[in-house]
Amino acid sequence: MGTSPDFARHWFTARGWKPFVFQKQVWAAIKNGQSGLLHASTGAGKTYAVWFGALDRFARSTPPDDKPRKRKPLAEPLTVLWITPMRALAADTARALEAPLHDLQIRWSIGLRTGDTSSSERARQSRRLPSALITTPESLTLMLARADAFTALSTLRMVVVDEWHELLGNKRGVQLQLALARLRRWHPGLIVWGVSATLGNQAHAEQVLIPQGGGISVQGQTSKALQVDTLLPPALERFPWAGHIGLKMLPAVVAELESSPGSLVFTNTRAQSEIWFLALLEARPDWAGLIALHHSSLSRDTRDWVERALKDGQLKAVVCTSSLDLGVDFLPVERVLQIGSAKGVARLMQRAGRSGHAPGRVSRVTLVPTHSLELIEAAAAQDAVAQGRIEPRESPHKPLDVLVQHLVSMALGGGFLPDELYDEVRRAWAYRDLTPQDWTWALAFVRHGGLSLTAYPDYRRVEPDEYGVWRVPDARLARRHRMGIGTIVSDASIQLKFWSKGGGGKQLGSVEEGFIARLKPGDGFLFAGRLLELVRVENMTAYVKRSATKKAAVPRWNGGRMPLSSELAHAVVARFSAADQGTFIGPEMQALRPLLEVQKRWSGLPTETCLLAEVLKSREGWHLFLYPFAGRQVHLGLASLLAWRISQRLPVTFSIAVNDYGLELLSATCVDWSTHLDPQLLSPDALLKDVLASLNAGELALRRFREIARIAGLVFAGYPGAPKSTRQVQASSGLFFEVFKQYDAGNLLLAQAGEEVLREELDIHRLEQTLARLNRLQLDLHSVKRPTPLGFPLLVERMRESMSSEKLADRIRRMVSDLEKTAETGKA
Repeated sequence: MGTSPDFARHWFTARGWKPFVFQKQVWAAIKNGQSGLLHASTGAGKTYAVWFGALDRFARSTPPDDKPRKRKPLAEPLTVLWITPMRALAADTARALEAPLHDLQIRWSIGLRTGDTSSSERARQSRRLPSALITTPESLTLMLARADAFTALSTLRMVVVDEWHELLGNKRGVQLQLALARLRRWHPGLIVWGVSATLGNQAHAEQVLIPQGGGISVQGQTSKALQVDTLLPPALERFPWAGHIGLKMLPAVVAELESSPGSLVFTNTRAQSEIWFLALLEARPDWAGLIALHHSSLSRDTRDWVERALKDGQLKAVVCTSSLDLGVDFLPVERVLQIGSAKGVARLMQRAGRSGHAPGRVSRVTLVPTHSLELIEAAAAQDAVAQGRIEPRESPHKPLDVLVQHLVSMALGGGFLPDELYDEVRRAWAYRDLTPQDWTWALAFVRHGGLSLTAYPDYRRVEPDEYGVWRVPDARLARRHRMGIGTIVSDASIQLKFWSKGGGGKQLGSVEEGFIARLKPGDGFLFAGRLLELVRVENMTAYVKRSATKKAAVPRWNGGRMPLSSELAHAVVARFSAADQGTFIGPEMQALRPLLEVQKRWSGLPTETCLLAEVLKSREGWHLFLYPFAGRQVHLGLASLLAWRISQRLPVTFSIAVNDYGLELLSATCVDWSTHLDPQLLSPDALLKDVLASLNAGELALRRFREIARIAGLVFAGYPGAPKSTRQVQASSGLFFEVFKQYDAGNLLLAQAGEEVLREELDIHRLEQTLARLNRLQLDLHSVKRPTPLGFPLLVERMRESMSSEKLADRIRRMVSDLEKTAETGKA
């Protein structure tokens, strides 16, 4: 073995590169055995900062041997685990890590271990793991669930968690925290590094990743240029409504794509990406084969082809969703277009970083508003990016479904002693205050299913042996558990395949089961940029053929609506405040000025010191429009809360509509809002009790419990090739929910479902903050004669629930025509 040279310096010098200060800081820290968090913008050189730190500390150069060898010498044993949040990133990361090894004569091997890894490759890895293994949190837990895990990972020295910001705030991150706690117990000197971009709370991110302390935080190059601009619409709608997809901007988008050799067109939903991809092809048929579609419901083969073609410079543009948010390195991409508001500063910066993905290159994102009010979000986003106001991400607190799954996994991975494992689990940040009572409940739950499932053998998953070591005694239950490891609970989906009389048609991807259930054979729909016709549904597979119809439905997937973030909302209100003072800085605000002038003339503008409210009498009844600017989720909870609280004072019922800017309460009888919209109504006092009373909390909790039941292993989704239907899974989880409520009311998974409803569905913390903020504002209440530009979108939201899209569009056209005529007259 040779000596340990300065690999980083040699390799960078050979390429004429000069390392950044932050890269040298990371190299020095790793050489000294320190763990840490590297925070740097996308494309700034984060990967090589951490990778060369690992090589400099652990690798050795091996000069070529002149003597011919019968066998190729073995690579060094497993030294580095590289955790990636997405399987799609693994191959790209492997190429980046392999690049220096041959040049520097380092006898290390690189391997991948994800859900896409072939069985033959897994078998090879079972015999000998590569020097650096790129894997996902789920695959790492599967490795830990092997009886030989301790031996297989005995040579591990370092763990790198890539894109840590994507894991920090969810249960996948908690699963990884538990895995790291185990690895640290096995290897007390383990070096752990997180690599992240677009984080608003770096101290918390570091604390969660390195809970024992002693880590170092390194801030990357901050001078990477980020350009945010906006495509202005040719004509401004003074009465905008959310929901149309902004296809009026199609000619402008085509012109932008024409001028760039490689672009990404981001949309916020899969349905939106389908519509835009087809629209671009219809506008430019000559681009067939030069533009592509990428979203998570397309087949893996399709996505892989798109990613390869984009990297190779074969594609002019790709219409995509968050499926391409993360660090796949697409050097040919020069432009990013964002259709509609990104709704968050971090998301916008992450997507912008897909262009100019190399140190020194400018990252440019162009915002394409889908309605007029998104112009103010575009201007506000520019402000927030310039000020570095990035959303924080918080680790979940003590999710017991993840803990229960982990207990069974560790019982498979050689077994555990309860006291020893309790100490280990509490070293994971999410479980730092796990009580002995919580632990006792979790052990009982995996041993016999708790109070209500004791009689059922399938829930006796873990038993102590004669030595007190807890193991999984049943091979069938062990197999089932390994198949269900992970915290990603996918949407209820059904596979799509082309119809073939002989069977075996090409797989296209998946759509929600509920969408297919609404179609009859012969109905057309849009998927993967194609017009398709449903042939038949069989065994959780929908068979389709190409359709000649021009009228087609668009699949809807869950998770389509992203709420406006707090940081972006604050920036939006600041822009409204400036407009109230007559300041319209930037082309977006100048274009929006006619709308804002009508809003101010007919009512007022929301500001940082006033809460704008409008009261309107129409043929439908009495409307209250309120504009807290707290995002759709919070407004739903707030509207329900206000409706419930006012109903305690008056015999009145309400219809509710919400969007990211505000809420509407519609009643059949008059309410004197000047009297009732008081500090008591908006008080955060007794918030939890009142929110639970105002909502169908039981139904919301049942929905959350379905996911919890899957993660905790209560519900089995079926074997490969024979999945259970969504209806079966939902019925099973619903049955457990009712059984626990009736016979095991203290079951901690029930309590977790209620907590997750408040935290994730209603964002109770932000709702509490919003009420406190609203109480500090001065009420600016206006009685208006007609819907204002801010109130009109809320009217449309409510009408959408009760009208077909065709009737709704006709009704909106008539309403807009009337409002525009009135606005032209200059009336107040």
